[in-house]
Amino acid sequence: MKELELNLNTREGATPTILAGLNSPVLTGEQNATEASLEELEALLETAGGKSVGTVLQNKATPDPKFFLGEGKVQELKDLAHAMKAELVVFDNDLSPSQQRALTEAVGLPVLDRSALILDIFAQRARTKEGRLQVELAQYKYLLPRLTGMWKHLERQEGAIGTRGPGETQLETDRRIIRRKITKLEEELKEVRRVRATQRVKREKNEIPVVAIVGYTNAGKSTLLNTLTGAGIPANNRLFDTLDTTTRTLELSDTCTVLISDTVGFISKLPHHLVEAFKATLEELEFADLLLHVIDASDPLWREQAEVVERLIAELHAGDTPRLDLYNKADLVTEEILPHGEDVVTLSAKTGQGVDTLLEKLRQRLDKGTVRVTLSLPYDKGGLVDMLYREAKVESVEYGDTIQVVALCSPKPLGQVKGFVVDGWKEEKEFWEE
Repeated sequence: MKELELNLNTREGATPTILAGLNSPVLTGEQNATEASLEELEALLETAGGKSVGTVLQNKATPDPKFFLGEGKVQELKDLAHAMKAELVVFDNDLSPSQQRALTEAVGLPVLDRSALILDIFAQRARTKEGRLQVELAQYKYLLPRLTGMWKHLERQEGAIGTRGPGETQLETDRRIIRRKITKLEEELKEVRRVRATQRVKREKNEIPVVAIVGYTNAGKSTLLNTLTGAGIPANNRLFDTLDTTTRTLELSDTCTVLISDTVGFISKLPHHLVEAFKATLEELEFADLLLHVIDASDPLWREQAEVVERLIAELHAGDTPRLDLYNKADLVTEEILPHGEDVVTLSAKTGQGVDTLLEKLRQRLDKGTVRVTLSLPYDKGGLVDMLYREAKVESVEYGDTIQVVALCSPKPLGQVKGFVVDGWKEEKEFWEE
């Protein structure tokens, strides 16, 4: 989707940009622009390669149907943009296609909203094929209702018979092409989901627990994954630094290994199309055995950010998944002011503070009593080998006077072979004999 990318960082220096927003009592808290949300928008702009050179924030009883801002404020926005030699205007609120078009014409500069800016960042950052598919789908869905007026040639009749059809406008043709591309992308993402479902069944068969790291963007998810597993993911202090999901194994004990994944960071006002597109990845949250909700304890707005993540977790049908709340960057705050409890860990992924406590809680939650045992099976019990392949993790099988099997067994398969254990499983063996 080259036509949608802003490419703010390809020009020499950062693109000078005016940030704008409206605060109105008729809008919800998330729809409104505030000084805090404009600060976050400025950080998003810097991530995209732009630089804020001015801000316009209006308090108004109701949004203007045409311009969103009042006409006087639009003129003020235009004058400020001219004075600061701005090349772009970005709104903190979501704009309708007609409002975006009217503002672009009135100000004389390209006008984007927060959703378009986030989409551009995702387009720049997606690296894997799956990530690019998801971003492209979200871009097309965002673009479709905004085609009219984006390019003047779209309103002209295309006269070439045999190319797009006599009498058909370029706009109608582009809409048809985009709808076709959306359908194709949705089919490709369905295949991604199918593959993930197959992988999930295989994990469940092998009883491999899955842990998903979630949290607000820049909360420290990648740093945590690096600390736990040595994943080597670049962890920089900027929004949406990691887009593509990374999964690594984490050995909690000799007999308990889990898969742990970071996910794309959440943010307030995350575009709906983007959430929908990334469900192919984020649906893993619903099937995870445990969620680690990473919260930036050093951010004054951590409570509001945690609420955003909670809402999105619920939207992704993962609200009932067991969870640990991790208050990260605790080295930067006084721990006493943070919540405490059985499902809470205070830590610093950067310094390692509190990581041992987290690992112990993970072992308590996920180590299902799996033990490594050596079995000596008579040949008339050979069917148990097939059962072990299905329900345990078989490490080796040797055929001699008996069938010697070394396997990692959870309590269920262990109960079926307890009479044939020749090594391992000491305390558990005594338990079963009682």
